[in-house]
Amino acid sequence: MIKEKFFPSNAALFTLISACLIVAVFMGLRMVFGLFTDFFVEDLQCTVTQFGLAIGLQMLMWGMFAPIFGALADKIGSAKVTIIAAGFVALGIYLLYSGPNTGIFFQINLGLLIGIGLGGTAISVQIGAVGKHFPNKTRGMAIGIVVAMASIGYFFSPIYTKFALSEYGWEKTLNTYLYFVLFGIIAAIFLREVKKETNINDNSKVDNQTLVEALKEALNHKGFILLTIGFFVCGFNITLVSAHIPMYIQERGFEIWTAAAILSLIGLFNVFGTLTFGYLSGKHSKKILLSILYFARGIVLILFLILPTSTYVAIGFGVLYGFLWLATIPPTNGVISQIFGTKYLATLYGIVFFSHQIGSFLGAYLGGYFYDEYGSFDYAWYLSIALSFFATLVHLPIDEKPLPRLAAT
Repeated sequence: MIKEKFFPSNAALFTLISACLIVAVFMGLRMVFGLFTDFFVEDLQCTVTQFGLAIGLQMLMWGMFAPIFGALADKIGSAKVTIIAAGFVALGIYLLYSGPNTGIFFQINLGLLIGIGLGGTAISVQIGAVGKHFPNKTRGMAIGIVVAMASIGYFFSPIYTKFALSEYGWEKTLNTYLYFVLFGIIAAIFLREVKKETNINDNSKVDNQTLVEALKEALNHKGFILLTIGFFVCGFNITLVSAHIPMYIQERGFEIWTAAAILSLIGLFNVFGTLTFGYLSGKHSKKILLSILYFARGIVLILFLILPTSTYVAIGFGVLYGFLWLATIPPTNGVISQIFGTKYLATLYGIVFFSHQIGSFLGAYLGGYFYDEYGSFDYAWYLSIALSFFATLVHLPIDEKPLPRLAAT
């Protein structure tokens, strides 16, 4: 009975499960590279700025290739695209520990190759595939489930990585990541496409829209532009934390183990945050939910900076920021599909996500730059707080109403 109410078809069920497993693997992997910073600095002779640049390049490539892989997924299918992209991730990881891995090669392996692969494996293609199977009423919840599974990856990956680094060293740890990639490839086989005759979202006019028409329509819509600007802030916020929280913890004098604890708590409580906001996205204004999320991020960051150094503060930050971590995705994706429909959802979300990754690039790079230049991450945190409040305001003018071609449905 539950299946009949929530899942429109068996294909929707298989796609949801497959997408959950894929993003758990690849979103988990992208979360842990900050734990390698000391090893890369010592063994590969890179600076913190160079590490930040590599992570920034990774985020930028992820964003650049998200719309490319999204458009390709809309054309040839999400399963094929995910498998192809996973190959880039595997190659980057392999070369990072066994091939040329210093200087420009460090940037190519950690930044370019892994970043390209994340463009087709780390959530945008997968939630695009899921979103096509569900109607507007339940789409936010379905996408929230996928993002919550990414959080499971976030939770376990730092724990495993911290253990593996202490037991096996950084090279062997990277080697074991290849088995996780293989698991993600196997899961990708079960992604299913929506049959052309299936019509659960929009009217028949949408099927005649070309990709060029869809892009022109979106880029001329003020709400799409504002959403794109807002998602830039999301990328800056979370990548600054994921890339530099291990070193910032040491700078503030927290216990060293709290870095992995914060990352794991972010993953754990992101499960609750994404499910909560996925559910709320089907019942309340999505743009208001986004404004609330960004405002809360700014407040949590302020508290983290001004409260005394203690284990309780670190744990509290992990819990609260984790609840807000990827909770932006269900309402963001929901606004896009609600306004424009779902035929080119992977492509349009990929474009918005590219803006997210430009923010991610700057969050990773500026964090490292400020540290090397001024000996502190504080300026990067101040900028992140200011951007959070900016994003709070920028979502408010968005018109969430479906376009006239969809409103007649």
